[in-house]
Amino acid sequence: MKRKRDRLEVIYDILKIIRHYNNSIKPTPLLRYSNLSSQSFSEYLSELLKKGFIKEIIDENGRKFFTLTDKGFEYLEKYKLIIGFINEFEL
Repeated sequence: MKRKRDRLEVIYDILKIIRHYNNSIKPTPLLRYSNLSSQSFSEYLSELLKKGFIKEIIDENGRKFFTLTDKGFEYLEKYKLIIGFINEFEL
């Protein structure tokens, strides 16, 4: 049986999805690819915006996109280091 993702892993997945789509993705595809309920997705999104990991961009046609901030890119790098450490020491 596959285990549930923990909070840090969900944040990593959301940020990784944004980066994968050229650092610009609309809310609906992000929700779909993140594989979260809409309520959980809203809570994570709110936290990521508030803490400055992502920012919301509205284009000239009024469409909303999310992009990573420098802090978001840094989280992705540090998370990989932490996972590498955990795997290396078989924790």
